[in-house]
Formats: sequence, C-alpha cells, structure tokens
Amino acid sequence: MSSACSVPVIAIDGPSGSGKGTIARMMASELGFHFLDSGALYRILALAAQRRGIALDDEQALAAVSGELDIRFPADSASEQVLLDGEDVSRDIRSEEAGAGASRVAALPGVRQALLERQRAFRQPPGLVADGRDMGTVVFPDAGVKIFLTASSEERARRRYNQLKEKGLPADYDEILADIRARDERDSSRSVAPLKPARDAVVVDTTELDIEATAQRVREIIKNRLNP
Repeated sequence: MSSACSVPVIAIDGPSGSGKGTIARMMASELGFHFLDSGALYRILALAAQRRGIALDDEQALAAVSGELDIRFPADSASEQVLLDGEDVSRDIRSEEAGAGASRVAALPGVRQALLERQRAFRQPPGLVADGRDMGTVVFPDAGVKIFLTASSEERARRRYNQLKEKGLPADYDEILADIRARDERDSSRSVAPLKPARDAVVVDTTELDIEATAQRVREIIKNRLNP
C-alpha cells in the first residue's frame, strides 16, 4: 500500500460546535492515525493575514500567503497544540474572532484551492482522520469512512460558551449563538465546497449526546465501514 490513495481516511465533517474536532482527535489517537484539523488551517491563515495587514477579502494575497506558512500539528493526536512558524498559536486561533475570520477566508475559491494539496499531503500511512467541513465532499471524496456530525445551533452555542469559559476566555452566549447562525449560513451557502453531508456520509445528530456517547457511535461506524 504505497500509493496515497490506498491509505485509509476517516472524514469527519460538520458545523462549528458539533463535536467533530474532539471526536476526530479521539479517533486518531485510538487508531494511531495521523490527524488533520482543516479548520485550524483556515484559522491560522486568518490570523497570519491579520498579523501581516492583509485584508480578509484579498483572495490573491491570501492564496499566496497560504503556501508560505509553516503549519504543524503535534505528533500526539490528543494534543490541541498547533504551531505556526514554530510559535504555539493554539490559544490565538480558538478565539471567536479567529473563527469568524476563518469562515470569511474559507469562502474564497482561490484560498480553498491553495490549501487543497496541503490538506491532502496529510494522508500518510497508517491512516488519517480528517476533521472539517468538506473533508468527505471535496478534499477526500474517496474516504472509506465519512461521518457528518451535527447539533442544534443552541446546543452548539452552549458548548462553545462553556468551552471558552473553561479556558478563561471571554464569552457571551447570545453573541456566540448569533455568530454560529451567521457562520452556518455563510458556510452552507458559499458557491465553493458548501457545508453539507457527503451523499455517502453517516449523519449523527449529537444534540442529545455527550462526548462519550458520540465517540461510541462513531467507533461503531468506523468499525463497520473499515471492516465490512
């Protein structure tokens, strides 16, 4: 199995706050697979653009910068650490401002195309768990396992609010809810790679599920799809 296409991929997509990031990290760690947080790539690009004074609607400049960034995820799939040019930017890219910026730059076709091959390069033996919004539809359409996690906007806002508070970051529930709804609309209506389940994805509504219950459901799906 030397070719990239023979390396198994588990694509876990869904909107912000659906639990896909946490679940994807858990699955990568349990399976010993590599991990790709595609949303972090867009967050990092938005952060880098802001630091360099590049407007978030300057498609050409953003696409050029995306090819220059040294982005690394740690070897430990369970860690949330993300490095940009050797600097730990994990906390910076998890702010609501960074999330809103990521949604804006992700809507630009030139940016998505520039980051496409960078994402596919994460496909290395023994396998990859990829977390994002278009992993199963665009980046890895041949993924052997495609899962789409979702939840009500209110539940996702509650989770995000609690997450920010636990990290000691400022949080306002009403603002988070409004932002999530705006991002959902923007992500699902964009012309390129809109947020939607792949036709062959298993959709899991996590509104009434905690992380462990969601993880168990995802484990069952992976087991059935990888070992039919």
